[in-house]
Amino acid sequence: MRLNKFLSNSGVASRRKCDELISQGLVQVNGKTVNEMGLKINEKKDKVTVEGRVIKLPSSFVYIKLNKPKGYACTANDERGRKTIYELVDCEERLFSIGRLDYDTEGLIILTNDGNFANLVAHPRYKMEKEYRVTCEGEIKESELAVMRKGVVVDGERMPAARVEWLSFENGFTKVSVIIDEGQNRQIRRMFEAIGHQIKLLKRVRVGGVKLGGLKRGEYKDLTEDELNLLVRAK
Repeated sequence: MRLNKFLSNSGVASRRKCDELISQGLVQVNGKTVNEMGLKINEKKDKVTVEGRVIKLPSSFVYIKLNKPKGYACTANDERGRKTIYELVDCEERLFSIGRLDYDTEGLIILTNDGNFANLVAHPRYKMEKEYRVTCEGEIKESELAVMRKGVVVDGERMPAARVEWLSFENGFTKVSVIIDEGQNRQIRRMFEAIGHQIKLLKRVRVGGVKLGGLKRGEYKDLTEDELNLLVRAK
């Protein structure tokens, strides 16, 4: 098995992140540091470590959906000492998130230790839809919604188009539904900044066919078989 696939299947991180760990010299095979992503190993005999921690294939796979609250980082060890989403989940297996949400963004995030599944869901070529509820300051004009639907220009570069639907305006705040199928860094926040509106609340409510549902902030539950099938069939 290729080293990066072994690390991903072992729940270390996504395949792309595992490539980064290898290139940074943080992975050892039988005591020797390696930097070749495609290196083939014997997953039953070779000893693989990441930053000194022994890595093994999981005995079983876990698939969880979590309602991430604001104020939690999507990293296993935050260098700034902030709370992380993994403090919210009681699980013996080493999990990682499929994609991330900003520290100040809340809502649906999927956790697993199944690297193959994570790669299927997260791969850019599948353009998995993600739906957000946005509450922003001020009243948004139809012309501004049209700009976001076409793709706002940030620093001279046009961002991907989004499906945007006006929901309501009350007490000085507009609520909007936004659906994107690409995951550029801080994409939605940058979109609203570009049209001059500050986001008060950003919440992801759907990934593919999986909805947040009635989960309260900080709560989580196993994905159902139907939900897993919805994600896989979207490929």
